[in-house]
Amino acid sequence: MNLTPAMQNFILHWGEMGSKWGVNRSVAQIHALLHISPEAMTADDICETLNLARSNVSNGLKELQSQGLVKASRQLGDRRDHFTSIRDMFDLVDAVIKARREREFAPTLRALDAVMQEAETDKTPAVVKDRMGETLRVMQMFDDWYVDFARLPRSVHLAVLKLGAKLVRFLPGGKPKD
Repeated sequence: MNLTPAMQNFILHWGEMGSKWGVNRSVAQIHALLHISPEAMTADDICETLNLARSNVSNGLKELQSQGLVKASRQLGDRRDHFTSIRDMFDLVDAVIKARREREFAPTLRALDAVMQEAETDKTPAVVKDRMGETLRVMQMFDDWYVDFARLPRSVHLAVLKLGAKLVRFLPGGKPKD
């Protein structure tokens, strides 16, 4: 695939975003390429297009598949896997949020819960326990909201997103769009 300057910039920026989110830059670039590619690509196609080592691409594809961001398929007469990214942006965002929740947020909640149980039996000062407890309660509140919201159908998600932009204007501190 020949990349235009705009395509190259998209892939480079996606790689930079990925590295800021804790994802290897080349993994994010592989994802970006597959996201904008109109056709499924083989690992060799990806290596050639991004000028990456085969081992780097293989590992990146495994990581992206484990996160549910990339799927492999077969084509008749071809033994190679062909890879595509999730095409639907809502599904893509949902997969990213789910993966990050499982990798980062849920373990933090479990750790905070364990710390709070430990704090009940050791000599942790009450003021410190209160602060840790508040941290756990607020994080749990956000997680509960996410779990409840994620169960709703996409039509509700869209309605809430559209309403949210309008609703902010009526809330204290909300400002109308310019």
